[in-house]
Amino acid sequence: MQTSAVPDLAHTHARPVHWLATAAAMAGVVALAGLLQPDPAGATAAPPVPLPAPDAATAHYPLECGGAPSTVARKAGGDLDGDGNPETVAVVHCEAGSGTPPSGVYVLTRGKGAGTPAARVVATLVEPSQLKNIGDLAVRDGAVHATLLGYSSADVPSCCPDLREQVTWRWRGGAFVRTGQDPARAV
Repeated sequence: MQTSAVPDLAHTHARPVHWLATAAAMAGVVALAGLLQPDPAGATAAPPVPLPAPDAATAHYPLECGGAPSTVARKAGGDLDGDGNPETVAVVHCEAGSGTPPSGVYVLTRGKGAGTPAARVVATLVEPSQLKNIGDLAVRDGAVHATLLGYSSADVPSCCPDLREQVTWRWRGGAFVRTGQDPARAV
């Protein structure tokens, strides 16, 4: 064995105090590295922005108007199915030269495809064949609220509905469920 010309150095004989000092220094470096890490890329991205409510004017409605155009009389928007994006509820009837044509109430969602797709009908809440007109319409708290106006008999003139019913539709179990009061005669 070859002997060293240098006298014994203190660090060549490790003592417990040396191991403690080394462990403390390493713990400090690890802790400092944890505090000084760069921000994660994209981990704190902003939540997605909800799309605007579908445009009722771009939808094709299942109305038979005999060649006459249809009119969107009222509309209201809000998130009805809890997906974070609003739907539009539209009250639509055929244009008539005179009289009060019955209305349909339709729920619209955004169409599929690129660009600004047209709105599409996903549910019919009131069929025009029910011969109802719609008074008030609102979307509140994830539900559609409407006043349905109707007729107690065929003898009641179409200008003057004599029945009024407050109804609500909520999305439950994959369908709109209607609740409301019994029709009451108008005063």
